[in-house]
Amino acid sequence: MGQKVHPYGFRLGVIREPKSLWFAEGKQYRDFLIQDMKIRQFISNRLRDASVAEVVIDRTAGTVTVTIRTAKPGIVIGRAGQDVERLRRSLERLVGGRVRVNVEETPDPDINAQLIAENIARQIERRVAFRRAMRQAVERAMRMGAQGVRCMVSGRLGGAEIARSESAGPEGRVPLQTLRADVEYGFAEARTGYGNIGCKVWIYKGDIVPARRRVRRPDLEEADALVEDEGEEAADVAETAGAADASVEAGQVESPPAAAAPAATSAGDAVSTPVAKSDDPLVAALQQDEDEEQADEEP
Repeated sequence: MGQKVHPYGFRLGVIREPKSLWFAEGKQYRDFLIQDMKIRQFISNRLRDASVAEVVIDRTAGTVTVTIRTAKPGIVIGRAGQDVERLRRSLERLVGGRVRVNVEETPDPDINAQLIAENIARQIERRVAFRRAMRQAVERAMRMGAQGVRCMVSGRLGGAEIARSESAGPEGRVPLQTLRADVEYGFAEARTGYGNIGCKVWIYKGDIVPARRRVRRPDLEEADALVEDEGEEAADVAETAGAADASVEAGQVESPPAAAAPAATSAGDAVSTPVAKSDDPLVAALQQDEDEEQADEEP
């Protein structure tokens, strides 16, 4: 069997955010999950021609906030907001509580995987050749800035007796196993006279590098604190030494007195140094001769 994983769920918590923002436990979790599925199915059927790309559901304080991201917000809102108000009342009857509806315009409808899949499905319903529809979708997405596109249709293509699958691409790169790769996935069904035809689209928009998370480690924190304390002590010592040097330069600290220099002698004065007498008679005789010669030379 083929081992497949949904590209959105595979990257959830890494580069993708949840589309249902609420918390529940036990039976309440089951009820909220079923409500979310019913809300998304209702919006998909009612706004079939509004190019709805995504539905985000948030639950806070007994209020359900439904955010609809679409390529055609004017169709969802209607004249003076009448259509969106009717949609809100229908959702309140479906949920049985208070509902708020927000409408946002999707920033990149030309390279949105869900909208491209719905476009291919609508063309197949209008009896356009599926290969032509896929080829045009791939070329348009690559022209609008996508780095990789892949399409696949499955079912009784062209009214064939045996169902099969046909693919277009991948054009460019579509790294499905890379978590940081921004790969969007879209799925839509074309309802034809000979059965439903599924359309899948993968679009690669580049890499998203998640922010680094700092892990707390008490041992490293203690070491960092110790290093900071030692640095502060060294800074205090350096500051004290710098202050002392500055005071010396300003003349605030007296330098220690220099050692007394010996009295200078005149050019003619001779300083005699007593020579220790040796016990050897030969050395003593030589010293006596030197003393007599020195005495004769003196005036």
